[in-house]
Amino acid sequence: MSLTLRTVVVSVAVLNLAYFGVEFAVALAIGSVSLFADSIDFLEDASVNLLIAIALGWSAASRARLGMTLAGILLIPGVATLWTVWGKVMAPMPPAPLPLSLTGAGALVINLSCAFMLARFQAHSGSLTRAAFLSARNDTLANAAIIAAGFVTAYTHSAWPDVTVGLGIAALNVDAAREVWRAACTEHRAAA
Repeated sequence: MSLTLRTVVVSVAVLNLAYFGVEFAVALAIGSVSLFADSIDFLEDASVNLLIAIALGWSAASRARLGMTLAGILLIPGVATLWTVWGKVMAPMPPAPLPLSLTGAGALVINLSCAFMLARFQAHSGSLTRAAFLSARNDTLANAAIIAAGFVTAYTHSAWPDVTVGLGIAALNVDAAREVWRAACTEHRAAA
């Protein structure tokens, strides 16, 4: 089972790292807060999944401590998003709607694939695989919102749908970090 789980999390890490490059480039090209936030999230997800692949053979206490660390890592995209939002509020130019929606759709395909691969393992290895599954699940919600933001931006010619979705992505990451932290603390107490 562990070998299969390790193969899945490494595959998820590779997919996330590859799409990070695509989404980050488009975010910079069109000035999108939501794509920037989601691209940083792809990079964070790649890191989390690689750490999980490494830690699968560790003791329960060590995995729980890593789970606590991963909870902190899940907060990084939120901080990066707030920084980007600040810049967008100072110069509220809307991103190009078509590339925004198309890139969000590509991200949705990647994240749905990752969520389906991870779903059957979400109860294994405690907070570690829970962190990976929650990240992929939350990302699919964020991607659907990015697609919608592209349509709303095309209609309103406003930067605010993109900014709002970027802030929503940050909120999802904070909630996932809280869930992973709680699970890791419970595991740590059980292992002690």
